[in-house]
Amino acid sequence: MESFTSLVVFLSLILGVLFEACDSISSNEVMVLGAFRSEVFEDPYQVFSNWNSLQPDPCLWSGISCSPTRDHVIKINISYSAIKGFLSGDLGQLSFLEELIVHGNKLHGPVPKELGYLKNLRILDLGMNQLTGPIPSEFGNLTKLVKINLQSNEFTGKLPPELGNLRCLEELRLDRNKLGGTVGHSDHTELYATKTNLTGFCGSSQLRVADFSYNFFVGSIPKCLEHLPGSSFQGNCLHKINSKQRPSAQCEPAVTKSHPGTNEQNHHQTTSKPIWLLALEIVTGTLVGSLFLVAVLTAVQKFNRKSSMILPWKKAGSRKYYAPVYVDPEILKNVTRFSRQELELACEDFSNIIGSSRDSLVYKGTMKTGPEIAVISMSMKEEQWTGYLELYFQTEVADLSRINHENTGKLLGYCRESTPFTRMLVFEYASNGTLYEHLHYGEACQLSWTRRMKIILGIARGLNYLHTELQPPFTISELNSNAVYLTDDFFPKLIDFESWKTILSRSEKNSGSIASQGAICVLPNSLEARHLDVQGNIYAFGVLLLEIISGRPLYCKDKGNLVDWAKDYIEMPEVMSYLVDPQLKHFRYEDLEVICEVANLCIRQQPTKPVSMKELCAMLETRIDTSVAIEFKASSLAWAELALS
Repeated sequence: MESFTSLVVFLSLILGVLFEACDSISSNEVMVLGAFRSEVFEDPYQVFSNWNSLQPDPCLWSGISCSPTRDHVIKINISYSAIKGFLSGDLGQLSFLEELIVHGNKLHGPVPKELGYLKNLRILDLGMNQLTGPIPSEFGNLTKLVKINLQSNEFTGKLPPELGNLRCLEELRLDRNKLGGTVGHSDHTELYATKTNLTGFCGSSQLRVADFSYNFFVGSIPKCLEHLPGSSFQGNCLHKINSKQRPSAQCEPAVTKSHPGTNEQNHHQTTSKPIWLLALEIVTGTLVGSLFLVAVLTAVQKFNRKSSMILPWKKAGSRKYYAPVYVDPEILKNVTRFSRQELELACEDFSNIIGSSRDSLVYKGTMKTGPEIAVISMSMKEEQWTGYLELYFQTEVADLSRINHENTGKLLGYCRESTPFTRMLVFEYASNGTLYEHLHYGEACQLSWTRRMKIILGIARGLNYLHTELQPPFTISELNSNAVYLTDDFFPKLIDFESWKTILSRSEKNSGSIASQGAICVLPNSLEARHLDVQGNIYAFGVLLLEIISGRPLYCKDKGNLVDWAKDYIEMPEVMSYLVDPQLKHFRYEDLEVICEVANLCIRQQPTKPVSMKELCAMLETRIDTSVAIEFKASSLAWAELALS
């Protein structure tokens, strides 16, 4: 009996150790995914909304697929989501990962070499981002890779010869980068350097599809790649080829870099210079350096007389991402400044709360002069309010104050006081809630087809104003149905409330304070480039169109991602009607066709031929009929709806 008891105890210990090991693997993968999430600082479509402790099983997270036994992550697919951030090197710890797809986003910085540890990876798709630096030579370790897509980034340097180790590689897309050097092995007459050491793509015997176009490759095409079409090599600096190449003026830097003999000759000349010439160069260099230093100090002294600030922003980890922004001390001089007292009076002692989040409260109020207002108050203590946030607050207020269009929410002013600490934004009030609430909280029945078409036209006109009539252009940081507010007559107004969530959630990660005037202000690139994110808004507009006509959220468990679901119907007239919200009893097929056409243009944008909001707005305005006659023809209930309006 004693021996049996001992055996049970021993087996229990063994099982405990095994379960603990399994838990550690699971928790490690969760931590890796968390590290990846933390490197993303903008998520406009909220694809990471369920990546949290409330949903601890990563197999249920959006964009994640697990093994059949649900013990390992085998696929990450977060494409066309407009996320901004960096690729985390921790992803290299997902040793069972088979597919990493982050196509069509706005990821910055170099590709971590740690991705070379993903020995089971079969598909690597980093295309259409803003990645920089060389292609890591560690990719040569990914011997199971079947597909690599690095197109439409800003990769530089030469192709690592280690890529020749990828014997299973069938598809390779490197087009539209800044890569140089030769396409294959430097000696194109040989496919291998040795029998055991493969070099160049000729070692990839399975390679069937490849695109090297629009780079700065020099030399000639290896014989093993001559089966590819000429378009795969156009836009380079190759010779003896019929396809269109770059002008010679653009190719001179690339050609110079491709001849190591030139560098060796220069090096030889440098080392053979006489001593007296070297001494003269040293003295001259010292004098030039001294003059340069004096000039820099003088410039700094002059610059310090101006009222500006310095604020370093550090990304997670050791990366630093700087973009200079010079702030005028009178940046808010043309914006109305409200006192806390008058806003407190208008909002009934701040008791009329109509919305809240972890970092802000939204109050409804009525000014003495009559107009209703929505007041956003930052729910942060003074000690949490860093210089970074103060600077963002000022620049955001100045940016929002430029906007004046019937389909955009108007900023009426702001409040900034020290005692008590107050930071508030004051907008005109849209009394009918958000479009999201009407679509997904049981009120979609109020949105007839004609009413939805009018909302779409209003959103398009508002975006056209922001993108084309404002200089510089203004973009909505998180364009979705929550950013569309409706008036009593369902007139849409775009209001950019969501930008504060992104900044405030990063307040703990961003150090820095404004101690005194006289320094240089530095802001993250995500803020400075906000005016350049027009294509991101256009993509979001396409997704929003699908959400409006279908009544479906961006993601749901039964249908998955909205865009992926809609792609099955959007281009096929015979099944296009399946996109329409089941709650709608009537719709106009001609309108549906143009909506699908515009949504398709937005979602599947061509990098070489981007579509503009002006073009899309014109298509919608000329082909959608929202007249009363059409509405009456579509529905016998139109008279009643008209009376209610």
